[in-house]
Amino acid sequence: MIERFTPLISNIGFAVEAFGVLVIVLGILQAIAVYGVRYLRRRSEAAVYSGLRRDIGRSLMMGLEFLVAWDIIRTVVIAHSISDVAALGLLVVIRTVLVFTIHLEVEGRWPWQQSDQREQSSGS
Repeated sequence: MIERFTPLISNIGFAVEAFGVLVIVLGILQAIAVYGVRYLRRRSEAAVYSGLRRDIGRSLMMGLEFLVAWDIIRTVVIAHSISDVAALGLLVVIRTVLVFTIHLEVEGRWPWQQSDQREQSSGS
Protein backbone atom coordinates (compact mmCIF):
# COMPACT_ATOMS: atom_id res chain seq x y z
CA MET A 1 0.00 0.00 0.00
CA ILE A 2 2.73 2.48 0.93
CA GLU A 3 4.44 1.76 -2.38
CA ARG A 4 1.61 3.62 -4.13
CA PHE A 5 2.29 6.75 -2.08
CA THR A 6 6.08 6.65 -2.33
CA PRO A 7 6.25 8.74 -5.56
CA LEU A 8 3.91 11.35 -4.04
CA ILE A 9 5.91 11.47 -0.83
CA SER A 10 9.14 11.76 -2.82
CA ASN A 11 7.72 14.70 -4.77
CA ILE A 12 6.56 16.39 -1.57
CA GLY A 13 10.00 15.78 -0.08
CA PHE A 14 11.68 17.31 -3.10
CA ALA A 15 9.44 20.37 -2.73
CA VAL A 16 10.25 20.69 1.00
CA GLU A 17 13.98 20.36 0.30
CA ALA A 18 13.78 22.86 -2.56
CA PHE A 19 11.88 25.27 -0.31
CA GLY A 20 14.55 24.92 2.38
CA VAL A 21 17.29 25.73 -0.12
CA LEU A 22 15.22 28.61 -1.50
CA VAL A 23 14.79 30.06 2.02
CA ILE A 24 18.56 29.97 2.49
CA VAL A 25 19.40 31.51 -0.90
CA LEU A 26 16.72 34.21 -0.79
CA GLY A 27 17.57 35.05 2.82
CA ILE A 28 21.24 35.51 1.96
CA LEU A 29 20.43 37.62 -1.11
CA GLN A 30 18.02 39.79 0.89
CA ALA A 31 20.56 40.28 3.68
CA ILE A 32 23.25 41.25 1.18
CA ALA A 33 20.89 43.73 -0.51
CA VAL A 34 19.68 45.31 2.75
CA TYR A 35 23.09 45.60 4.36
CA GLY A 36 24.74 46.60 1.07
CA VAL A 37 22.46 49.64 0.94
CA ARG A 38 23.20 50.42 4.59
CA TYR A 39 26.92 50.15 3.90
CA LEU A 40 26.60 52.50 0.93
CA ARG A 41 24.78 54.97 3.18
CA ARG A 42 27.94 55.06 5.30
CA ARG A 43 26.56 53.31 8.33
CA SER A 44 28.95 51.87 10.86
CA GLU A 45 30.90 49.08 9.22
CA ALA A 46 30.80 46.97 12.40
CA ALA A 47 27.02 47.36 12.71
CA VAL A 48 26.49 46.48 9.06
CA TYR A 49 28.70 43.40 9.36
CA SER A 50 27.04 42.13 12.53
CA GLY A 51 23.56 42.70 11.06
CA LEU A 52 24.50 40.94 7.82
CA ARG A 53 25.96 38.04 9.76
CA ARG A 54 22.87 37.79 11.98
CA ASP A 55 20.43 37.79 9.04
CA ILE A 56 22.45 35.25 7.05
CA GLY A 57 22.59 33.03 10.13
CA ARG A 58 18.83 33.28 10.59
CA SER A 59 18.15 32.31 6.98
CA LEU A 60 20.52 29.35 7.34
CA MET A 61 18.73 28.22 10.50
CA MET A 62 15.29 28.49 8.88
CA GLY A 63 16.38 26.61 5.75
CA LEU A 64 18.02 23.89 7.83
CA GLU A 65 14.78 23.46 9.80
CA PHE A 66 12.96 22.55 6.57
CA LEU A 67 15.75 20.16 5.57
CA VAL A 68 15.67 18.46 8.99
CA ALA A 69 11.86 18.19 8.79
CA TRP A 70 12.10 16.38 5.48
CA ASP A 71 14.81 14.06 6.78
CA ILE A 72 12.52 13.06 9.66
CA ILE A 73 9.58 12.46 7.32
CA ARG A 74 11.75 10.43 4.96
CA THR A 75 13.07 8.33 7.86
CA VAL A 76 9.57 7.52 9.08
CA VAL A 77 7.86 6.96 5.73
CA ILE A 78 10.37 5.87 3.12
CA ALA A 79 13.37 4.25 4.84
CA HIS A 80 13.29 0.48 4.45
CA SER A 81 16.52 -0.69 6.04
CA ILE A 82 18.44 0.00 9.21
CA SER A 83 21.29 1.50 7.18
CA ASP A 84 18.84 4.02 5.61
CA VAL A 85 17.57 4.95 9.06
CA ALA A 86 21.12 5.26 10.42
CA ALA A 87 22.27 7.44 7.50
CA LEU A 88 19.26 9.72 7.74
CA GLY A 89 19.56 9.85 11.52
CA LEU A 90 23.17 10.98 11.15
CA LEU A 91 22.06 13.72 8.73
CA VAL A 92 19.45 14.91 11.22
CA VAL A 93 22.03 14.98 14.01
CA ILE A 94 24.52 16.92 11.87
CA ARG A 95 21.90 19.45 10.74
CA THR A 96 20.58 19.86 14.27
CA VAL A 97 24.08 20.53 15.59
CA LEU A 98 24.53 23.09 12.80
CA VAL A 99 21.30 24.86 13.79
CA PHE A 100 22.38 25.01 17.45
CA THR A 101 25.84 26.24 16.50
CA ILE A 102 24.50 28.90 14.14
CA HIS A 103 22.03 30.01 16.83
CA LEU A 104 24.88 30.36 19.32
CA GLU A 105 26.91 32.32 16.79
CA VAL A 106 24.05 34.65 15.82
CA GLU A 107 22.36 35.20 19.18
CA GLY A 108 25.35 34.78 21.48
CA ARG A 109 23.55 32.19 23.63
CA TRP A 110 22.12 28.70 23.36
CA PRO A 111 18.46 28.42 22.31
CA TRP A 112 17.33 27.21 25.72
CA GLN A 113 19.02 30.13 27.51
CA GLN A 114 16.60 32.64 26.01
CA SER A 115 13.64 31.51 28.12
CA ASP A 116 15.83 31.41 31.25
CA GLN A 117 16.78 35.05 30.77
CA ARG A 118 13.14 36.06 30.22
CA GLU A 119 12.12 34.34 33.48
CA GLN A 120 14.92 36.07 35.38
CA SER A 121 14.04 39.52 33.99
CA SER A 122 10.29 39.10 34.62
CA GLY A 123 10.90 37.74 38.13
CA SER A 124 13.01 40.74 39.20
